[in-house]
Order: sequence, then C-alpha cells, then structure tokens
Amino acid sequence: MAGERFRLADEVRYIQRRAAAGDSRILTIAQLVLFSTQTGDAWLLDRTDRLAARLARGGESEPIHIEETDTTFAIGWKGRYDIKGPAFVYSDHDTGGVTTILGYPTEKLSLVA
Repeated sequence: MAGERFRLADEVRYIQRRAAAGDSRILTIAQLVLFSTQTGDAWLLDRTDRLAARLARGGESEPIHIEETDTTFAIGWKGRYDIKGPAFVYSDHDTGGVTTILGYPTEKLSLVA
C-alpha cells in the first residue's frame, strides 16, 4: 500500500461495523484477510501463518490487541484457522478448543486465505 496511509485498527473497526450490519465482506491487505458475515461474525486472518482472531460474534464486537506505529503493527492472535471445504475450523490458543463453523463464505475465503 505504498503512498497510502494505512491503519489496521481502522480496517478492523470497518469490518466490525459491516458484521454488525449483517453485511458479508472480504478484505485483503498484504498477508491479512478481514471478513464479516451475514450472521454478524467477523475475523482477522493471517494467511501466511494461518493465525486468526475473532473480531465480532453475532454482531457484537470482540476485543483485539493491536499495537500500531506508522511503519509496523503487532496483533494479539488468539488462535489458528483452517478451511476444510464448507467448514471454517478455529483452534483457540488459550482453551485448546476447536470450533467448526458452517455457513461462512469458505469458497471465496479459500481463494484468498
């Protein structure tokens, strides 16, 4: 994004608002993918390392830790993800739990994530 002022926190808030509105969107920024669903969920993914952080659930924003400067950012990743056909599979670092979610736009996500 040479020449453009990019703030990850702004993009996160945008995708959280889209989720709250029930608007399905997919944004890609370098190795990052942000997406929202019609059911009000939103996620931030790192497609290189398969890292994931939930940004919203059922239209309600969830907290995420982002440290950002003019040239770098760091994200408090909460788990990992995989896409297996129609299933979005999330493994939580803290609990060790695995959640399989159906109904996400996995066909489109598999092309970018």
